[in-house]
Amino acid sequence: MGSRTSPISRPVTVRRAVARDAKRLTRLVRGSGAYAGKYAAAVEGYRVGPDYIEAHRVFVAVGADEHGGRVLGFYSLVLAPPELDLLFVADEAQGRGIGRLLVAHMQSEARGAGLDRVKVVSHLPAEDFYHRVGAVRTGTALASPPAVPWDRPEFEFRIPSA
Repeated sequence: MGSRTSPISRPVTVRRAVARDAKRLTRLVRGSGAYAGKYAAAVEGYRVGPDYIEAHRVFVAVGADEHGGRVLGFYSLVLAPPELDLLFVADEAQGRGIGRLLVAHMQSEARGAGLDRVKVVSHLPAEDFYHRVGAVRTGTALASPPAVPWDRPEFEFRIPSA
């Protein structure tokens, strides 16, 4: 496993997700190593569909490579109520600053939408990441079996005005 502090080594751009990204985003969620083992039930059968992409602000981080750019990660910002609903970085791209890049982009989008706060219910293995990128712990989201039989930390990003 690489260093968690190594910089992005190839150009990465963030763009709005489109319907044809749906299958790739679904594969990224279902294939995430963070949801292996006891956490697998939370993403089993999960689907990021074109309808979801259309309804929310979904953005993808795309790396420049020989295949014309591949999805390295993505996030989804729900405006009402304000929530970072999804944030995933491909296992092989973790530790390269992609998550931090996506959070910064999300904060800019939230600011542009006039939001002053964005809630996120964290997956347990991502708790340290949210602390590192400036989210403040605000509480605990209680378990909702059978898919999520464990409590999860709840955070908030405070969005300063420009």
